[in-house]
Amino acid sequence: QVQLVESGGGLVQTGGSLRLSCAASGRTFSRYVRGWFRQAPGKERELLAAINWNGGTTYYADSVKGRFTISRDNANNTVYLQMNNLKPEDTAVYYCAATLRGVTAQYDYWGQGTQVTVSS
Repeated sequence: QVQLVESGGGLVQTGGSLRLSCAASGRTFSRYVRGWFRQAPGKERELLAAINWNGGTTYYADSVKGRFTISRDNANNTVYLQMNNLKPEDTAVYYCAATLRGVTAQYDYWGQGTQVTVSS
């Protein structure tokens, strides 16, 4: 059974940092594109960052460019999202996902989400 499990969310003050992790199991994801999304209450889910299988291609949404960094460890089937200089508008449920398509294409596997709350 394929599972993606996020961890590392929590409550942080404005300007603080968090590192999210997403561990995959059930198959080898080394060839998959891995992505991070978020969804705030009343808003659509948005793609924040994505990374191709070898890390040679990355994508960042304008809202997080320069503050968030995506990376991956294929040996451990894990992808990370380092989030720095967090702002209250970053408050959302964060999801990891995986796809064999392109970095901005449809994603096939999803985690259950982890809450990130940034206090002002």
